[in-house]
Amino acid sequence: MRIPKSWVPSIARRIIDNLLKKELIETAIPVNTLVEETEKLLIDELMVEDRLNEEVRHLLRKYESEIEKGRLDYRKLFDMTKQKLVKERNIVL
Repeated sequence: MRIPKSWVPSIARRIIDNLLKKELIETAIPVNTLVEETEKLLIDELMVEDRLNEEVRHLLRKYESEIEKGRLDYRKLFDMTKQKLVKERNIVL
């Protein structure tokens, strides 16, 4: 996650407050519930890269022996695999 998780509640609150202040949204649920749901969405989006990195690590375990023998560069392989998955899935990081 690129920002500390502790910042998410205040970011969510600001987003909702600004949307309400500018009358861009109307709530059918209590504002605090809306803020909590926004926090969940933000955390889920912010963790996309973390989940992708874990998936790449898992995929590269197949090549562990080749990497340990120095036949493959782990960092380069990691970056290439990650970029390939980002491109295939149209992920915005």
